[in-house]
Amino acid sequence: MTTTETRTTPRPTPRGRPTFAVGTRRHLDADEIAATGLRDRWYPILPSHMVEAGAMVPVRRLEVDWVLFRDAHGVVHMLEDRCPHRSAPLSVGQHLGDRIACAYHGVQVDGGGTVVSVPGMPGCALEGRRATASLEVVEAADTIFAYIPLTADSVPTPFVLPDRLSDPEVSWFPNFAEWAGPWRFYMDNVLDPMHGAFLHRNSHSMFGGDTSARFRIRETDRGFFFEKTDQCGVNFDWVEFVRGSMDYVDLEIPYGPAAGPGGVFGIVGMSTPIDCSTSAIFHWRTRRVSGWEREAWRFLYRTRLEEKHWEVLEQDRLVLEVLANDADREEHLYQHDLGVSRIRRIYRADAVAQAAALAAANGAGLAT
Repeated sequence: MTTTETRTTPRPTPRGRPTFAVGTRRHLDADEIAATGLRDRWYPILPSHMVEAGAMVPVRRLEVDWVLFRDAHGVVHMLEDRCPHRSAPLSVGQHLGDRIACAYHGVQVDGGGTVVSVPGMPGCALEGRRATASLEVVEAADTIFAYIPLTADSVPTPFVLPDRLSDPEVSWFPNFAEWAGPWRFYMDNVLDPMHGAFLHRNSHSMFGGDTSARFRIRETDRGFFFEKTDQCGVNFDWVEFVRGSMDYVDLEIPYGPAAGPGGVFGIVGMSTPIDCSTSAIFHWRTRRVSGWEREAWRFLYRTRLEEKHWEVLEQDRLVLEVLANDADREEHLYQHDLGVSRIRRIYRADAVAQAAALAAANGAGLAT
């Protein structure tokens, strides 16, 4: 059993079309992709418990509106929240088990995006056509993940969870929140361990260590570590950026005896763009424990530590939400910011490459 922490502040946003080549031939440049999120990746979408049986849940991810629903077998489906007939939101329609019926004219769309019935005109050309964008979806770690494609021809990569979440010896608690800030600000924040010694100085786990340090980047076959060279095991002293099925950060923060039995406290973090100025933030708080220590840790987390972790996250949120959207354009970086510089270069190169690939795909489609 796991406990999911969820704190959201819904914000109305204008409805958007898919930005990949499904139903439209819209071209995105590198700046737009960088602002709204890289494609051809798996992203966490929502905690599993937020999509109940019989419900249709609208969400906005990567500046596109989607609807999630479970079919009669409990399998989650994710469709563009737009009826292929007159573009009415499917999320305000009727859940029919394995399909959704649009409230406007009753057009029925199944979980794969295929129109299975047009009650107003049976036998019309729309029936049997896959006319609504649908995404590949996986449920794991108490979370719904989806593969966001760049083009209609994009093939989902194999889904693989981060190491800590797939290890049966590791106990974890998921956490979800929405922040009013660009998704890239979250990545910048986590690739900056030094802020722990200042912003989180009075927290329950990051009060130790020096307020000055030297850092290095250590390359790996799946990303890189950004770590202090003169301190380890005291504060937020290192973070690993991992490029796998999905991009995520992995880090550890030492726990004192008051945190109960078990190993160090680990965090897996991910950021999913909602739009260019709002982000869905996912964390899994982890600890390698077994037997009675596992039960003791989980009890202690629920009763004493959970709220303390919220306090730390709130410190991050309050700072990141007051930054201007272009705060990363006018800066004077120094040695502590090597991790921030590296992640920005990686993502910029990705955005340029994806913009070129999308332009090529759109050009080929127009040519045919």
